[in-house]
Formats: sequence, C-alpha cells, structure tokens
Amino acid sequence: MLLFALVLCLATPILASDARELSWSELAPAPIAYENPFEALTTEQTDGLRRLVRLKDGVEAGDAGAMNEVAVLRAELESSGLDVDKLLARRVEIMELRRAALVGVNQALIGETVRIPGFVVPLEFRDLKAVEFLLVPTAGACIHTPPPPANQIVHVRYPQGIEVKTLYDAVWVNGEIAAENSVQAVNYVDGTAPVEASYAIQPTLVEPYR
Repeated sequence: MLLFALVLCLATPILASDARELSWSELAPAPIAYENPFEALTTEQTDGLRRLVRLKDGVEAGDAGAMNEVAVLRAELESSGLDVDKLLARRVEIMELRRAALVGVNQALIGETVRIPGFVVPLEFRDLKAVEFLLVPTAGACIHTPPPPANQIVHVRYPQGIEVKTLYDAVWVNGEIAAENSVQAVNYVDGTAPVEASYAIQPTLVEPYR
C-alpha cells in the first residue's frame, strides 16, 4: 500500500510535465483562403447592396414601399454590371466562413492532454470556490470587455473548486481538451449575457499561474 501511494505521488508531476503546453493562438483552426468579390466594388455599389439587405425584412412582410425600393436598387446595381443574386449568395457563404473562423476548433488538439494558462470567469461557486468557469485569454474578458471568439474560450468544470480572489489572477488548467460547443450565462452587474465556448476541459489540475 505504501509503495502504491509512493508511485502515485511520483506519477503526478510526470503526468503534468507531459501535458502539451498550449498558446491561445493554437486553438483557432487553420485559416481558409477565399475569394471576396466585395473588395472590388465601389463605395456606391457596396452601399446599394447593404440597403438591399436591410430592406429584406420589409420585402418579406409585403411592404410595397420596400419592394419598390429594392426593384430600383437592383436595377441600378445590375446596370453597373453586378450580378446581384450571385453577390448576395456569396455574402451568405462568406458570413459562414467567418463564423467558422471564430467558432471552429483545431481538430489536431482534440483528445490531447494539455496545459493552458488563462483567466477565470466564474459560472458557479460551491463553498466559496469556483467549480465551473470559463477560461479566457485576457483578464476581464466577458465581464469588462466583449467576449473573445468562441474558439478562444474554454468551458471548465472543476468539482474540487478554485479560489478566485480577483478576475486578474491567472491560472494554469491541465486536462484533456474536447470540442464541446456550449452557451453559458455569464453574470454582469446589470444581468446576465450568453457567451459561447467551442472547447471544454475536465481538468486534472488547476493551479495559480507562476
């Protein structure tokens, strides 16, 4: 029994040292190059397309005024040589690509035992310790500043809990990283707001950053 306990004590630092130390930039997927036809448009053409998009709700609701304005705008844009339908479809595709860049995960990391530093945004306390929190790359993110992209946020459940003295105290989180998209309610002074995370870690260890 004594020998077993000694083996466990010796194994812990070895396992911690074997964890892959991550930088936050590694969490983002590799960028995807794509053609952006909007870069070649004039300011007038870009503004006209924006007005078309803004008028979409009115057209769908049967607003005669919006429908007439769309027809005029479309005619003007097409007379300048633009394929309006193709551009609007491409706009949706580019929006999806940009969202993927903010939400997508680095598949090469999934299932790895990692060690990553960050700051704690508490979600749940037990006995004055945070047992569930978001790990973020900058102090005060989600609370004092807009939240980072979803793939720059890690959802952590840590039943042992960790004391959170201030939002400016950094920690190390060790554990297996998983792709787990979730939306967490973060408490503000004037209410709560949803924050999306693309990763999760069930940590083996959370310790102060040194």
